[in-house]
Amino acid sequence: MATVKDYFGSMVFDDRVMKAALSEKVYSSLRKTIDEGTELDIGVANAVAAAMRDWAVEKGATHYTHWFQPLTGITAEKHDSFISPSPDGGVIMEFSGKELIKGEPDASSFPSGGLRATFEARGYTAWDPTSYAFRKGKTLCIPTAFCSYGSHALDKKTPLLRSMEALNKQALRILRLFGNDTAKCVRSSVGPEQEYFLITQEMYDKRPDLRYTGRTLFGAKPSKGQEMDDHYFGAIKPAVEAYMADLNDELWKVGILAKTEHNEVAPAQHELAPIYTTTNIATDHNQLTMEIMRKVAARHGLVCLLHEKPFAGVNGSGKHNNWSISTDTGENLLSPGDTPYDNARFLLFLCAVIKAVDDYQDLLRIAVATAGNDHRLGANEAPPAVVSVFLGDELNAVLEAIEKDLPYESAEKTVMKLGVHVLPKFNRDTTDRNRTSPFAFTGNKFEFRMVGSADSIACTNIMLNSSVAESLKIYADRLEKAEDFETALHDMIKKTIKDHKRIIFNGNGYDDAWIKEATEKRGLMNLRTSPDAIPHLLDKKNVDMLTSHGVFSEEELRSRYEITLDNYCKTVVIEANTMVSMVKKQILPAVESYTADVANSAAAKKALVSDLKCGYESCLVGKLSDLTDAIAMHVGELEDALTELEKAEDVGTESAMIRDTLLPKMRDLRVVCDKAETMTAKKYWPFPVYDDLLFSVK
Repeated sequence: MATVKDYFGSMVFDDRVMKAALSEKVYSSLRKTIDEGTELDIGVANAVAAAMRDWAVEKGATHYTHWFQPLTGITAEKHDSFISPSPDGGVIMEFSGKELIKGEPDASSFPSGGLRATFEARGYTAWDPTSYAFRKGKTLCIPTAFCSYGSHALDKKTPLLRSMEALNKQALRILRLFGNDTAKCVRSSVGPEQEYFLITQEMYDKRPDLRYTGRTLFGAKPSKGQEMDDHYFGAIKPAVEAYMADLNDELWKVGILAKTEHNEVAPAQHELAPIYTTTNIATDHNQLTMEIMRKVAARHGLVCLLHEKPFAGVNGSGKHNNWSISTDTGENLLSPGDTPYDNARFLLFLCAVIKAVDDYQDLLRIAVATAGNDHRLGANEAPPAVVSVFLGDELNAVLEAIEKDLPYESAEKTVMKLGVHVLPKFNRDTTDRNRTSPFAFTGNKFEFRMVGSADSIACTNIMLNSSVAESLKIYADRLEKAEDFETALHDMIKKTIKDHKRIIFNGNGYDDAWIKEATEKRGLMNLRTSPDAIPHLLDKKNVDMLTSHGVFSEEELRSRYEITLDNYCKTVVIEANTMVSMVKKQILPAVESYTADVANSAAAKKALVSDLKCGYESCLVGKLSDLTDAIAMHVGELEDALTELEKAEDVGTESAMIRDTLLPKMRDLRVVCDKAETMTAKKYWPFPVYDDLLFSVK
């Protein structure tokens, strides 16, 4: 029986395969391109293409595709077969270096935000040799970047790679100042924890809102939700366990380091966490993970819901972005060591992150701004929309001592004694975890908890890499000119702590008092909704920083503003139209049918009891009648709001109208419909309710 070790990465054209299939010269040249960014020679590309083709065909592949990540938020692929005609009437399997390096998909229907005219269709995909090709079904998938005819980035990979280069350049400058001449590059690495819900396919098919929008637009509170805290880390149900086992196998085959799995807080909610890897590879892997999660669920008669808030009243789903930076020699630059107070290099990189988060808190909020995530942020399972940094007691004390030029004595390790001799003793961590913090230091990395479960992690890491690169650039510019490096270093760390300590908060992020303190006393930004956040992308400080590092051009930034807001608007309008359809075609007819039957019962009862003033049935008919009138009124108001929305002249105006008018109308309609659900007999209600959906998987 094959073990995981036997089949892990079996569907990946990884380093093991390349080393065996390529000549030593070709392999060395390719590794230099991957590791150091040297230009790729066409001869090397031809040799790699031939080896890649042979490997893929042997694995059963008939086609290849340039697999890319357009600004839709999902992946895209166009399949071409390997076959070419041979003189004898048969076919040969061909794949050249030119075909490997460059593809030409039709770019006309992908979002561009004005980067090209509607009639201009040409786009290019360019091979990313740092991310391994893999086989999916009968297709060889080649991870690529995607750009327009005018060389503008039309994807999320290109700016991500640019941000990684910017971080590498500035981090190396800092390392050289500390005497490190051996590191050749610095890379950010990420481990994205992925939360999700599982429901049965049968239930899903009966809910138009889930099918069209990914979330329930109606649904009364279930009899039992997450109040008992009995689902979190609980025993995994057999159907879910079978799904997880199948999912692990599929992920391991394509080289994805799926590591941890467990039940999450809400009923039917679960989590998958991988081992860390380089950021652009982690981004590719997470996109592929979400695709495989859905496919495997279908095989098990299940549906995997990745929406940030598929069910009201219970926890939504996030994607915790665990981010760190390391050298190619394996040094984690965010590892404090045993004595962080004396670790000047660590403190400088720590301060660079603190400064970056404070200076560009709006960019981090923008990176997670979606219609779905707006429902989640600030709720009981997610951090607030106010960005802050949690450091923990020890690091907080270290920074305070430096700011005040006081000596620091590290606390002794506390040994945990559990009162039972047979149980082992162990040292307690120097600080507790803070689940309410948007950006928490967790030992040798930062956990950014604001990312939505359906989001690409590219956007978040573009902003993290770029803003930290800017901090490091400012530090390097000053330190390289300093006459006394040690003094300048100390002064810079001290100044950063003093200037940016407002962003550090170790308390309860859910406390209303914190939001008031953050905004009124500390001057932090509270960008509660996507329409509040996204326009700040074009603020001068953000444009200047992102363009100066070559991560985006001004045109690319404006396109992202247009696309992100347009996506927000389209998402909510689809939800509103779905609500109108469900109310008119399903909810109102169901309530009216039930009301008519109850009215008939009331009439029959009245005939039997002539002096009956207001029996149960008669009172219920009155309440249901009032509810149907209220539902009809609110659905009419929602339709009027949708009509008014069509008059908006630009996405900025439209998004504000959605925030201020459309969403409140949708909430009002939901309230009366959910009330009607609680009063209507189950056999009349047209689709599964929360009690069914959240407990349908056995």
